[in-house]
Amino acid sequence: MIEFTLWDIVRNLLLAARWTILLSAVAFAGGTIVGLLILFMRISKRDWVRRFAEYYIGLFQGTPLLMQLFLLFFGLPLLGLRIEPWTAAVLGLTLCASAFLAEIWRGGVQAVPVGQWDAGSSLGLHYLKQLRLIILPQAFAMTRAPTVGFLVQLIKSTALTSIIGFEELVRTSNAINNATFEPFKVYGFVALIYFALCFPLTRYAKILELRALKH
Repeated sequence: MIEFTLWDIVRNLLLAARWTILLSAVAFAGGTIVGLLILFMRISKRDWVRRFAEYYIGLFQGTPLLMQLFLLFFGLPLLGLRIEPWTAAVLGLTLCASAFLAEIWRGGVQAVPVGQWDAGSSLGLHYLKQLRLIILPQAFAMTRAPTVGFLVQLIKSTALTSIIGFEELVRTSNAINNATFEPFKVYGFVALIYFALCFPLTRYAKILELRALKH
């Protein structure tokens, strides 16, 4: 057994938490970009485009994230595409996030009164301008709380990337536990770090939800 001081454990876990935060931020940003594209397809007037978006969302919402990561990390090399744990983690979380975010925002778009579309048409705005100037700002305002709530879930989902070898918080904690044999101390600190990351976002989502109800 390797001797680790309390500071050694905390310091290594905090260093690993940086990768968890970075992975969450990159995946959320990527999920936002791809999610917007899927949202536009989901509300498209063309039937085949809507159906593609429906199948995309159904695929990533209907299958476990762990299986998606496995397919990316272990499956792509069989096709001749070498992929690193970081790339697989970012790609897997981005695709998964995009499906959930697109569906969250679609709910906001559908909640906007039809009269807002009519108002845009009466002003001579074409479809994309109606979306950009009138519909999407209202939809995003209504879905800020669930969007922040999903970010909390995304942060916790990064723990699954430890299975494919990405050195984030959980994988580092497993290595420290194997060296110290102090699971309550090690994983207790891991739980505290996740709590410190997620609790402020959870409270913020609650505040946004209360604000939305008042309006």
